[in-house]
Amino acid sequence: MEDSAIHIHQQLSAYDSPWSKGQRIKMLLWEYVWRLLCSWTPKPANNWRLFWLKAFGAQVFGKPFVHQRARIQIPWNLTLHDRAALGDRANAYSLGKIEVHAHATVAQEAYLNTGTHAFEQPAKNLVTAPIIIRTHAFIGARAFIMPGITIGEYAIVGACSVVTKSVLPRTTVMGNPARTKRL
Repeated sequence: MEDSAIHIHQQLSAYDSPWSKGQRIKMLLWEYVWRLLCSWTPKPANNWRLFWLKAFGAQVFGKPFVHQRARIQIPWNLTLHDRAALGDRANAYSLGKIEVHAHATVAQEAYLNTGTHAFEQPAKNLVTAPIIIRTHAFIGARAFIMPGITIGEYAIVGACSVVTKSVLPRTTVMGNPARTKRL
């Protein structure tokens, strides 16, 4: 996935859903399937969770790991590569595309947020932009990644950091807003 385009969803008012009725039904079904069939499973049942993610349109390559308490908003917007990991209570708020490359880790309670709003428009239209986590990157616990961000290869995002700009490869960032740590 290399699409970094920002998408402004069509809405007539702030109270209208940007999703079609069919999409809303599929999202509701997904929520119940994850809750009933996956969220209680033990860690070794990873293949079962991957099965259901794929059944709902997630692109899965190799054998990534998805913790049973991870939260995935819209699985058909998620791409996971071999040995990528979504940790305990990691939140993939995938209103737009999220791609986690091979051996990248999204630690516990980290939040990948692909959606915001066009506050200058009366309808406050939903705005989505993809998040890309490159190979061997590490997102620390409770870090928050904003829409449209790319985290470079081998980059490290410190715990509780708020990432508002893309992170270069082999860079460590931390803080709010996240800034490069000098070694």
